Amino acid sequence: MLNSLRARAAAAGVLALCGVAVLAGLARELLALGAAYPVTATIVLAVVVVEMTVRINERNHPFLEFGLANVVTLARATFVALVTAAIGERAEPAIAAVAAAAAIAVTLMDGVDGWLARRTGMSTAFGARFDMEVDALLIQALSILVWTHDKAGAWVVMSGLLRYVFVAAGWVWPWMERPLEPSRRRQTVCVVQIVALITALEPFVIRPYSTIIAAGALAALVGSFFVDTRWLALHRRKQMA
Repeated sequence: MLNSLRARAAAAGVLALCGVAVLAGLARELLALGAAYPVTATIVLAVVVVEMTVRINERNHPFLEFGLANVVTLARATFVALVTAAIGERAEPAIAAVAAAAAIAVTLMDGVDGWLARRTGMSTAFGARFDMEVDALLIQALSILVWTHDKAGAWVVMSGLLRYVFVAAGWVWPWMERPLEPSRRRQTVCVVQIVALITALEPFVIRPYSTIIAAGALAALVGSFFVDTRWLALHRRKQMA
């Protein structure tokens, strides 16, 4: 079953890679992007596809089918790859606008994959993690673009790095790897972060407004991570008591 499941996931990934190559090629022609843009977008998505294929297994996805919900998440990852590949391109309004539009498409599709998973009875730990990782990559890419398009200082990159720092902290302090309880607050802050970064990136939002928007969202994110870290620390102390 595992080999069959991974084969289906890999097949979906190959189709997504074909799609991102075509879309990136069109974007390059329309926006006069660098020759490396389609290659970068394809490499970013290829890393996602490989990681997805390796991590899916019978424990976190107890179904033979890859599932329509995961297909939607993979489509979201395709657009995220297009946004990520814009890093290093010219800091022009047209490029910022298209990157923001692609990010809006990713955001609008967010929630559809979860709804489909519940609707089809295929909600899985893998699907939830896949969705979260796509959001994390989008936030990281947007934060870098907001910085490189001079909408905020380098500090805005922490909007994306905080999540990876949190994960890395779990390698040092195992108690931080304890599963967190589902939180509406955490989901809301994630959406606010994405919307704020998209807004800050839009060409019509200029300094200091873009900076204020990005700073406010980052403050909310820092607060959310503080709440989760405090919860983990308190439960560690209870276990040791």
